[in-house]
Parts: sequence; C-alpha cells; structure tokens
Amino acid sequence: MVSTRGTHNILVASNRGPISYTQDKTGALTAKRGGGGLVSGLSAIGPDAGALWVCSALGDGDREAVRRGVGEDGVRMLDIDADTHAAAYNDIANSVLWFVNHLLYQTPLEPVFDKEFRRQWAAYETYNHAFAEALAEEAAEGAAVLVQDYHLVLVPRMLRELRPDLRIGHFSHTPWAPPEYFRLLPDDIAAKVLGGILGADRAAFLTQRWADAFTDCCHAVLGPGIPSGTRIGVHGLGADADFLRERSHRPDVDERLAVLREQIGTAPDGSARKAIVRVDRTELSKNIVRGLLAFRELLEERPEWRERVVHVAFAYPSRQDLAVYRDYTAEVQRVADEINSQYGTPGWTPVLLNLKDDFARSLASYRLADVALVNPIRDGMNLVAKEVPVVSDDGCVLVLSREAGAYEELGEDAVVVNPYDVSGTARALHEALTMPVGERAERTKRLAVAATALPPAQWFLDQLNALEA
Repeated sequence: MVSTRGTHNILVASNRGPISYTQDKTGALTAKRGGGGLVSGLSAIGPDAGALWVCSALGDGDREAVRRGVGEDGVRMLDIDADTHAAAYNDIANSVLWFVNHLLYQTPLEPVFDKEFRRQWAAYETYNHAFAEALAEEAAEGAAVLVQDYHLVLVPRMLRELRPDLRIGHFSHTPWAPPEYFRLLPDDIAAKVLGGILGADRAAFLTQRWADAFTDCCHAVLGPGIPSGTRIGVHGLGADADFLRERSHRPDVDERLAVLREQIGTAPDGSARKAIVRVDRTELSKNIVRGLLAFRELLEERPEWRERVVHVAFAYPSRQDLAVYRDYTAEVQRVADEINSQYGTPGWTPVLLNLKDDFARSLASYRLADVALVNPIRDGMNLVAKEVPVVSDDGCVLVLSREAGAYEELGEDAVVVNPYDVSGTARALHEALTMPVGERAERTKRLAVAATALPPAQWFLDQLNALEA
C-alpha cells in the first residue's frame, strides 16, 4: 500500500489528457487544449474542488514538457516509456480490446494470441500500473477517482489494492461485447479485464445494452453474480447544445458553409441539390465504405437522384500508425473516386470526400445537411448523431444504425438501418431524401431534445454524485 496521501479530492484518469504539447525547431513548446465531455465536466465542478487529471504523455512534445517540468495546475502527465506505451496503446487497447468490443475481427485469420501477445499484455499491465501508482500518490483520503475507458481497465483493481480508502469509478466509452465474442480473449485475460473493472465501486456505461453485456460477460467468465462491492450504472452522454449552437454560427463556420454550398451547387433545373452528410474518423467501426456503397446503389437504382444529390463525406484520419487503418482509409478514397468517375458530370461531383480534419467545416456540414448518415457497425454512443439535429438550420433526417448506442435514445425519430445491409441503407437514404418538410422538421426537434438530455457537464457530475452516494 502507498503510505503517503495526496491532496486531490477528485481525480480523473484517461489515456489522453486535456492538453497536448508540440515542439518546434527552436525547442519551444506550444500547448493546445482539447475539448469533450470530461473537459466540460471538470469545469463544472469549479477550480476550488481540488481536482486532478492524470493522463499519458502521447508524443515527443508531451514527453519533453514532462521532462522540463512544464505543465498546468490540475494536470499530471505521465512519461511512460515510449515502447511500453506503444505496446499497451496500439497492440492491446486499440488492436485487441477495441476490436473485441466492436466485433471487428475477421475470425478465420484473427485474433492470434501467441507469445508476442503475452509480451504486449505485460506492457499493458505496466502501463495501467503506472496510472494506479500516480493516482494513489495524488489522491487525498477518501477521494473520488473516475477512471476512463478501455485503455485503463486494470487500474481500478490495482488502485483498490494500493488505496482501499478511495471511491473508484470506471466508465466505458465503447460498446461491450456479448459473452460469446468476448470469450475470444484467452480465459485468464478475459478474467483480468473484467476483474480489473470490478475493482471499482461503480462501473458505468453509455447505454443499458452495454451494461447488460458486461454483466453477462461477468457471469459467463467469472461465475454467477456481480461482487457486492460493485454497482453498475448507465449515463448516456449527450450533446452540448449551448456550445454547439454558439460555435456553429461563428464567422469561420459561415465561411465554410458558403464554400460547401458552392461545391454542392444546383441541379440542372436550378433547384438546390440535396446533401447527405457524414462526419467520422476513418475508424473501422464507422462503416464508411458501406455508406459509400449504399450511396452508389441509390444512384444506380434511383437515377432521378443523379445530379440532384451530393454525398458530403468527411472522414478524418484515425490511427494511421496501424496498417489496417491506413488500408481502410485508402479503400474509402478508392470507392469515392470510383463513384465520382462512374457518375460524375462536368457540373456535378457526387461525393465530396475530405480526409483533413476541420471542426468548423464539420459544423457547417451539420447546418446544411438534408440527411445525416450515421451507420456504424457498432458504436458506444456516436455524438455526431446527437450533434447534427442540434445544429441543423432547416431540419435534417437522421439515418441511424441500430448498432449505435445513440439508437436507444434517438431510434424512434430516425430512419433506422442494419449497418451491414447496403441495399436497405440505400432505400433508407431515398426515404430520408423524400420525407416531407414538416415531418422532417418535427423529427429534428424531437431528436434535438433527446440528444441534449444529458449534456457533458451534467453527465460528469451524475457519475461523481453516484460514486459519492
């Protein structure tokens, strides 16, 4: 056990922190602040709450900042060995735990749990232990600790052993696999993952479906029942309406909106073209390629839409240090190019694909979208589905995968699709494009209300209050 006690009453632990550093050629460090639900949540508790965010140094700039002692109050960045971090983050968190919970394996060939996997798992344990030790050092007596996501599933159990006085919560931002898929993991590793989270006083999830799947896995792997010390909770993260509405009407968004409207153009008869919008990372689970194939089938089967609709697809690079993600990004580009080559005319580009991240442009696309396509294979929540109805200028039809966590809250007013059914998705796009204006507007209003039911600050506070109860 750690004999010393820290001074912080509320602690958050996550792989990525609220700030990152870059180093220029002169050696100067520049800090960039991030956003998201955790940042909003911590701001909601105020500067006098004694809060600390423990995170990992993710790049050379972060590591140099740690070595120089550069930082800001309320953040402790851990300079974990780069090779250890790479094995834990890329090889286990993103290539095993993410794949299991999103059902992404091509099982005839993968996964392969061999000696190399065991080496990587040892690095993952080392990485988690570094977090547990730092939290144990920094936490005041009886402090509340909120551990985030699949990168840190072992931390609650490790921290419990170091500091039994703490109140520990774990939140999973991903889906959770059903038992038959989760048990692809070696039995001992599956038990460690579940046992790690069960070290927490409270394990929380984005939807009841994922919480139930976790419970089912515990019963299947560890035996009947959840240890009496662990409670299960659900907190469906919502969109930040005030921020989105204000940010989406700043000048930089208006400028990008004008550019997008010009790129979309008008139909040969002079009418405004419709826009089917998607905004995603090029993450395997987002199902971008099938979305493009569905758009192509729409043009094939419904030729009346040719030159009358544009698919605005923003697919921002993700995890490009992994070959499978680079290959997927290349396939997205190939299919988009193929559609444009087959159907495009001098005055009409069917797919406007952009692979460069631009938040202002994303918001502009939300505002003009006639249809928002959100068709993930599997998603913990999917905030894009919640953000578009909030920002939309004239109402937008949401075409939504039943495998997105957001389906539980938004499914009633969305056009729901099976993400694997390309033909079904093409039909859903046609239904969305032809929906009467009045119905579209009413659905958008109801979607916006549901999407903002639990804004990020309240989402965070609800977890904290539940842990303290």
